Amino acid sequence: MGDKISPTCYNIVNHQPRPGVSCSRGAFIWTTRMTQITNKIRNVAIIAHVDHGKTTLVDGLLKQSHTFRDNQSEMQQTAILDTGDLERERGITISAKTIAVTHEGFKINIIDTPGHADFSGEVERTLNLADGCLLIVDAQEGPMPQTKFVLTRALALGLKPIVVVNKIDKRDRRIDEVVDEVGSLFLDLAINDDQLEFPIYYAIGRDGKSWDHVPTDAEIEAEADLEPIFNAIITEIPVPRVDADGPFQMLVTSLTWDSFLGKYTIGRIHRGSLKAGQALALIDRDGKVSNTRADKLFVAQGLDRVEVDEAVAGDIVWITGIGGAAIGATVTAVEAPDALPVMEIEAPTLQIRIGPNTSPYAGREGKYTTSRQIGARLERELETNVGLRVVDRGSDFLVSGRGELHLSVLIETLRREGFELEVSRPQVVTKLEEGKTLEPVEELTVEVPEEYVGAVTAELGRRRGEMVTMEPTTKATIRLIFRLPTRTLLGLRNILLTATKGTAIVNSLLIGYEPLGVPLQQLRNGVLISAETGSATIYSLKTVEERGTAYIGPSTKVYEGMIIGLNRRGDDMEINVTKEKKLTNVRASSTDMTTQLTPYTDLTLEEALDFIENDELLEITPANIRMRKRYLLANERKRHRNQAIAA
Repeated sequence: MGDKISPTCYNIVNHQPRPGVSCSRGAFIWTTRMTQITNKIRNVAIIAHVDHGKTTLVDGLLKQSHTFRDNQSEMQQTAILDTGDLERERGITISAKTIAVTHEGFKINIIDTPGHADFSGEVERTLNLADGCLLIVDAQEGPMPQTKFVLTRALALGLKPIVVVNKIDKRDRRIDEVVDEVGSLFLDLAINDDQLEFPIYYAIGRDGKSWDHVPTDAEIEAEADLEPIFNAIITEIPVPRVDADGPFQMLVTSLTWDSFLGKYTIGRIHRGSLKAGQALALIDRDGKVSNTRADKLFVAQGLDRVEVDEAVAGDIVWITGIGGAAIGATVTAVEAPDALPVMEIEAPTLQIRIGPNTSPYAGREGKYTTSRQIGARLERELETNVGLRVVDRGSDFLVSGRGELHLSVLIETLRREGFELEVSRPQVVTKLEEGKTLEPVEELTVEVPEEYVGAVTAELGRRRGEMVTMEPTTKATIRLIFRLPTRTLLGLRNILLTATKGTAIVNSLLIGYEPLGVPLQQLRNGVLISAETGSATIYSLKTVEERGTAYIGPSTKVYEGMIIGLNRRGDDMEINVTKEKKLTNVRASSTDMTTQLTPYTDLTLEEALDFIENDELLEITPANIRMRKRYLLANERKRHRNQAIAA
């Protein structure tokens, strides 16, 4: 790009020298070149509700932009950007990714964002990288709770929206109704009148097809590609709203690491340009300024990062060498250390206690078992997980997040890294305003077949849910929307899935705070508790079946106070599941027959978090997930129960 000349004489708005200012020809040529490069950049975020085809559409954009050779394995892959094990297993995007494709001489930086509100911290920080967004909406489901959430964030940042109605080949598609629903959503959320004007495109992301009009059945069957969406990005998404004329400035929006170069500081250049090796100033969130230097400089190219000597305003860059960088800090040229506004991230709504494992089996299955090791790992997590809060309480940690999924992903990540943990039941995070304690309130959307509407409304009635609307979505399903406190949602998802034979689609969205209500009574039955330590036997597990639902199988190692099943009654019951059948010299054909057990229920991490009550804990190791009573001995449980009643 040539040597940088600081051009104070150039007006980026009309691409002309500023009147009355002496401007050298070299400065003008340099600034013109920088502006031309910036004008060829488009930064677009892909936003959508979970499972509306966002990542699949990105797959098509990658493949049709010739990012890969025809013989590369990626051409046969799906969900190319979901690279993490948890993302592929769960089929969701957890962390935002930035890639770049080229089309007709334009560089398009694509930011793939999570669709779930639990990862809203990822959404809020990465949308700062974009100038526009593709809002993907399912042609059958229409706008859903997370659609509202991500669109609210995008419009608040002033991003130019392009609507893509996806999956238009579905049998129960409602294209016209969905377009009307999207229009109503924009009416509710738009901050200014300009945001009410938005282009609409139609797509089958799985097949890599798109149109600028509603296609006929014949057009759907014919050959098509994503060229209309590429053209929309180039023509509708604005040129990066940055200042190419000035000293370098960038807001840190993300961090990442590798074992070779260490920490990468990621952001979009807001002003000026940056050279590798350039001296910089780092301004933290509190305004403290320190000197640093850009070691190496990278930009996105396809799925990879490529090293460059210089990058211009509007482009998204990865910088090494800035060791003290944190999300929300500003990196600037040394001669102009002025900070950009710090990103505001919504407060967490749920909290759990995480500490070292204290069960009788502690230290047997994990690599990291101490409070110090857990604390150090949580500190590292805070550098990149902006929606997380951690309070060190000495022997354990109070960890707050944006929802059960957010917290469970963190726990599962620690578990796979070799940590042994002890986790409490999730609790809502309240706040104090004007002397009143306020609790979070959510909008719950449940879509179920018509025959299960009664079961859903009955369960939500027990939880003091207020029905807002009930309307059909297709010939066979009904969409119910409720308003209720976040704390009453704990454990609800699994109950609804059981009551509707797995057919319920459940989504929730934080909508505000209200004064703390009266506590709910325990909605779950009592549990079956192991009375002894040892290995569970088939003979004893038959007794568990007679009392309720078993959560362990034969030969499972148990300890006193460990939860082994769900009781059919409301109270807890202790059972010795380690007892062997007494042998005699008398043999009878009826007693020699093999005992048949019903397959036990193996709870997932999320199900176990939903299941436990306040007097119970979750023991998590790389090999097992065990539920237990907080106080393992029966006399301790009785004493604390009596103390609670007396209080």
